[in-house]
Amino acid sequence: MVKKSIVWTQTAAKQRRKILNYWNERNRSTTYSKKLVFLIRRRLSTLCEFPESGKKSDFTNTRVTSIGHYSIFYQIRQDKLIITAFWDTRQDPKELYVYLLDPE
Repeated sequence: MVKKSIVWTQTAAKQRRKILNYWNERNRSTTYSKKLVFLIRRRLSTLCEFPESGKKSDFTNTRVTSIGHYSIFYQIRQDKLIITAFWDTRQDPKELYVYLLDPE
């Protein structure tokens, strides 16, 4: 089995960056953000090996996996995982629909 590569959509990368910047400013430190980046990488590494381990979502061809208060929405393609959203689950879910119905 070929290990899949990871591709972040511009939207998902922007969401991740916004969340990391929030924690950097709030804590006046990058410690928590670095921990979160580590957890994201570890989860994505697992998904590359077992792409169907995430739950099917209500969105067409989209799966979801979680890391604490965060959800990673992704699609499986032949040789890659496409990350379509990185979502803080404490936000208004109505906004998530906009991102997932039209990721770019």
